[in-house]
Amino acid sequence: MKAKLKGILTLLLVLIAQLATAQEKSISGKVTDQSGIPLPGVNVVIKGTSNGTQTDFDGNYTINTNMGGVLVFSYLGQKTTEKTVGTSNTINVQMEEDASQLEEVIVVGYGTQSKRTLTDNISKLTSDDISEVPNPNFQNALVAKAAGVQVTQTNGKVEGGINIRVRGAASVSGGTQPLYVLDGIPLIDPTGGRGEIGTGAPTNPLLTLSANEIESIDILKDASSAAIYGARGANGVVLITTKRGKQGKAKFSLNLSQGFSEPTNKREWLNAAEYVELFTEAGRNSPFFTPDEGQEYVEGEFDFFAGNTDWRTGEVDTNWSDVAFQNGYQTDADFSMSGADAKTSYFFSGAYNNTTGIIKDNALERVNARLNVSHQLTEKFKAGMNMSFSRTEIDRIANDNAFATPLQAIAQSPLSPARLDDGSANPSTLYGNFLLDADNAFFKTIIRRTIGKVYGEYKFLPSLSFNSDFSYDLFSQTEDNFRGQNALFQSTNGQAFASDLGSESYTFSNYATFDKLFAERHNINVVAGTEFIKYNRRITSVTSQQFPSDDLSTVSGGAEVTAGTGVDLQSSFVSYFARATYDLDGKYLLKASIRRDGSSRFGSNVRFGTFPAVSAGWILSEENFFKNSETLSFLKLRGSWGKLGNADIGGDYPSLFLFSGVSYNQRPGLAPAQPGNSFLTWEQSAQTDIGVEFGFFNGRISGELDYYKKDTEDLLFSVPLVPSSGAASINSNIGTLQGQGVEFVLNTRNIETEDFTWTSNFNISNNTNELKSLPNDNADIVTGRNINRVGESVASFYLREYAGVDPANGDALYYLNTENPDGSLNRNTTTDSDEAQRIVAGNPFPELIAGFTNTLLFNNFDFTFTFQGEWGASIYNGGGIYQSVNADYFDNQSVDQLNRWQQPGDITNIPQARLFAGNGSAHSTRFLADADFIRLRNISLGYTLPNAAIEKMGLSKLRVYVTAINLLTITNYPFEDPEARSDVNGQNTPGETFYSSPPAKTITLGVNINF
Repeated sequence: MKAKLKGILTLLLVLIAQLATAQEKSISGKVTDQSGIPLPGVNVVIKGTSNGTQTDFDGNYTINTNMGGVLVFSYLGQKTTEKTVGTSNTINVQMEEDASQLEEVIVVGYGTQSKRTLTDNISKLTSDDISEVPNPNFQNALVAKAAGVQVTQTNGKVEGGINIRVRGAASVSGGTQPLYVLDGIPLIDPTGGRGEIGTGAPTNPLLTLSANEIESIDILKDASSAAIYGARGANGVVLITTKRGKQGKAKFSLNLSQGFSEPTNKREWLNAAEYVELFTEAGRNSPFFTPDEGQEYVEGEFDFFAGNTDWRTGEVDTNWSDVAFQNGYQTDADFSMSGADAKTSYFFSGAYNNTTGIIKDNALERVNARLNVSHQLTEKFKAGMNMSFSRTEIDRIANDNAFATPLQAIAQSPLSPARLDDGSANPSTLYGNFLLDADNAFFKTIIRRTIGKVYGEYKFLPSLSFNSDFSYDLFSQTEDNFRGQNALFQSTNGQAFASDLGSESYTFSNYATFDKLFAERHNINVVAGTEFIKYNRRITSVTSQQFPSDDLSTVSGGAEVTAGTGVDLQSSFVSYFARATYDLDGKYLLKASIRRDGSSRFGSNVRFGTFPAVSAGWILSEENFFKNSETLSFLKLRGSWGKLGNADIGGDYPSLFLFSGVSYNQRPGLAPAQPGNSFLTWEQSAQTDIGVEFGFFNGRISGELDYYKKDTEDLLFSVPLVPSSGAASINSNIGTLQGQGVEFVLNTRNIETEDFTWTSNFNISNNTNELKSLPNDNADIVTGRNINRVGESVASFYLREYAGVDPANGDALYYLNTENPDGSLNRNTTTDSDEAQRIVAGNPFPELIAGFTNTLLFNNFDFTFTFQGEWGASIYNGGGIYQSVNADYFDNQSVDQLNRWQQPGDITNIPQARLFAGNGSAHSTRFLADADFIRLRNISLGYTLPNAAIEKMGLSKLRVYVTAINLLTITNYPFEDPEARSDVNGQNTPGETFYSSPPAKTITLGVNINF
């Protein structure tokens, strides 16, 4: 009986096993995103078990399960999907984006944070914003896109320096540029603020970066966000994040474009007939001649200018502006390959740019390559590497204050031919003919830059990780300047100059991160670490002359070495930092950070400084009294306070007593070069920010409103010393500056339908600054046409006040502006400019900047445009005393000088033409102009071919587009362009133009191809 029962049980077990086996089946399928693109690496798990698999490269999967089982499909950024197994052996899944997972993430320095819970003021630009503006200088993509951020290109040269001011001026003589951080690597201006060695004109230190490798740019504007960078954050911090591979099908993209450029504006100058008319009249009116003598003298000069041509018949009428400028061209090509699976992410890109500038003999050619790769070696350990290389070759021209620059050709007489009959440059012109350099000289700069980073992350616990990063930035710049025997002003048989600048920095960062949610309510994130940075810079140069032939154009070809330099510079930083953020229920937000920096640049008594910051926020829309509102979708209040520093205060050794080698009677010696100051330290800024973020109608309307106040103390000055001290001045921290402003951002989704969407972004910001104290009992500090005075803006214009023209006799008039006994100003006029007192006449910095961007999508068309506006700034035309002075000397004049005074009763602002008389030629407000403008910064129209048309070609996207930059400018500015500035002396003469080129107006045709 027992044996029979045992046999029956065995039979039942076999039948049950066979039944179970019969119910298990193989399920396969394909997983795609909403656009139909396969998704590799999707997790496919049998619900309630740990059994699962992943989709392959093409999104395919296979798994064994029972009928009635549930398959769970999960993927980062997509909504988790469940499918019940039925009778079919195929289950295909199309996943949908999860908006909650795709919430905007902000890079905050040594980590990231959700925009929703952010208590700081940070502006973010994505790769889409950056790629809209094809340009060698990627910083131009920031223009008008971020509230409170002013971006100005120095001039229209292809290598021209870029000046970025975050929330206005924060220093008087210290550095004004923000700190750039590339993938966690703090970048420095490798040339110490000059940009080069040979000409004194600064280049853009980030010219070596290409826009195609950038994923996002986050601009830290307030102290709470920037304080994590301590002594280098006072001018703001720009965090640049490069692209990485993303999970999904591997992608290959190719972008090609061709652009055509011309100046945004060229001023009109006198033609030959007008030149003869005006200067003949000026000669007859000259107080140094009788009318007939004056005319005879002027006609003699005309004979010289005309050479072998006849100026009386108008044989030559040279438009020197057309000779100096040319049509520009811009070729761009870039590609990238990227992808990722569950363990490995990779991104590789290459880019090529070839730009012929709008100024003769100015061009740039650049190649870039980047490799970013990361790998999850174990469940706890992840490592990666970012590496980039670039080579930039620039055909340079001289700075604005040199006759060799093409831009000064506008001063030449139109009676002079630019070239002689044999095609050679005319050497007999009023001033040196730049074409002599164009034909017989060259100035070439080559920049090679390698930026690399290796990093590792180890997770001790799911909530605790440790990061170790080592990065290296190598900047190598060579310059070769050769001037042949027939070059401009060349008195020897040729001259060659060669220089070599090598700059490198090492950064070693170690930090731990704790991130955990407790009890589903308390979210805590803590970062703490250390950082060490070492800077090395070496500069050498050599000059030789007396060349047997212009074909031997290197230094070794010269018979005599006449000069040489050699400089070695070093500095270092050591830092300790910590940051903690806390939010309760996702609506009560707190943050605090501190950084302690030590720098070898500062005095031995003040090497270290501490930079704290705190901030808080409250998401009111999460409260019950707002939560059910159908109108208000988001409302957050936030406030912050913090201290920041500016370490860019005069090179690597501003605090030390320096000596230099000298030669006396052909014997070596030492001489003092700089007095020391053991208490010299960084400029420090304390900043307060109060803001509100809002959203209405489920985010259809959103924006931000901020007020900030920034107090900077310990301003760096070179304070004059008494002659008996043995030095002219000493670097000291004396002075305070206060800046404040309001920023407003408004984002709207105006129309959202299946076929048409229209979104807008508007931002506007106001900034003012005022000096509160200065050295030597608040004594004025005057530099050229600028003044630093307590109660006024930094570097205000300080000029005589032009009063127009006496209608009775054509004399130029100036207001006396002397002080009356009662303290008022004497507003009487004088013809003697030396009697007129200078006044504060304007501000070189705009008080109001704005941007307005619109994006429209209609079926397969995309249309984007951005307007930029600036108001409140003035620009002084330093060349005006030559260009627009009613024929005072023989420089060609702007056409408005034809409206000069000619007879009693004439009402005009242009004095009578009088050769050599100085009638209105003194530096004054006559040459100061408001620089208000509105500019169509960029506009782009694109068309993406339908998928059905490109699938057979194996493409996932094909877009053709046309883009224009600086297409339209609305302004009353009378000079070249309201964004053109002199590239001489940099920030020491802010707001001044001097034969400066306008920026380029560029139209680009291009195609984007994705595989």
